[in-house]
Amino acid sequence: MDKTRVDDMLIEMITPKVKEIEEKFGQGKGLTQEDINTLLLKSQYNHINHLDDKLNEVTANVVGLEGKFNEFENKIEGKFNELERKFDGKFNDMENRFVGLENRFEGLENKFELHNEKIEHTIQKALNKNMFMLIGMMGFFLTLSKALDIFIK
Repeated sequence: MDKTRVDDMLIEMITPKVKEIEEKFGQGKGLTQEDINTLLLKSQYNHINHLDDKLNEVTANVVGLEGKFNEFENKIEGKFNELERKFDGKFNDMENRFVGLENRFEGLENKFELHNEKIEHTIQKALNKNMFMLIGMMGFFLTLSKALDIFIK
């Protein structure tokens, strides 16, 4: 706290009396209760001024620390925001890669199903052809055997 005009007026009022008391004490004369009270008042005033000065220092230090803390807080917040942006970017990249892999897998799955259908169709055609040939061969041998039976009898 800064000194006020009243503080200065108080010190001006008691300074002449304090000088008188100092001279009186320097001469070895005894002090009255009023003299002692005046010295105590001066001492207390000096003590209060000293505490005010210390309070001003502490207040300035607190303000400085508050500024440093705010600066530190802003730096930490900036670093956190930067880290959050990086994480979001990496997460989005990974998500996009996953979607790409998922799409590729679906494409491969569709190709596999198409090839599977083609293989099933080819097998079915081969079975049909073999069955037709088997029936044809059986018919041929049956006809041949009947013809031989007729000619040989």
